[in-house]
Amino acid sequence: MSSKAQSKDAPTNPRGIPHAPFVDKVDDYVSSRTEVDGTMKSFQEMISKYQFMEANTQRRKAGLDEKIPDIQKTLDTVRFLKSQKVDSLSGQRPWRSFFSNFAIQPDSDPLEATFELNDTLYAKALVPATEEVYLWLGANVMLSYPIAEAETLLEGKLSGAQQTLENCEEDLDFLREQITTLEVATARVYNWDVTMKRKEKAESREGVDGKKKGLPNG
Repeated sequence: MSSKAQSKDAPTNPRGIPHAPFVDKVDDYVSSRTEVDGTMKSFQEMISKYQFMEANTQRRKAGLDEKIPDIQKTLDTVRFLKSQKVDSLSGQRPWRSFFSNFAIQPDSDPLEATFELNDTLYAKALVPATEEVYLWLGANVMLSYPIAEAETLLEGKLSGAQQTLENCEEDLDFLREQITTLEVATARVYNWDVTMKRKEKAESREGVDGKKKGLPNG
């Protein structure tokens, strides 16, 4: 296999995943049939690496597909609580139908909220206008944030998660393309090997026939 396929300076995508070598002319990668096995083995190893990266990226994407709606829901709730605080100061209640999980009690200031304890169990609580909220940060860690700061934090997390999801989708398309490129390259090298093998057999047969013709009769 030539240095072209093994170059460490091969172009990459924005996340540093290298492009697979595109085999336009097999002669650029193998100069004799003795190099075919090594070249095809190298291509198969590269395919395995791309498939490994593809599986990891798919798992990361699945996690983001589940995480992003949760962040969005939390952000919507924080914004709702923020609007509740502002509207309670002005005496207005335009958020009465804003959030389906909340039922407004017209004769009381606290907000009656229905919140999820688990997949099948919900409970109700009265939530007064508040200055702060508690956010789960993971690893059993919860911190208190002022509402405005919590909104900014969640907006940043949501934007980052959406960008990461977009990158994952781009990487998956890129990885599938590289796998296909290598599968085509493998097929071309294999076909080249078959063609060369037939050619060698034909040349060998012609040489034998020529020797036979050159032998004297008798």
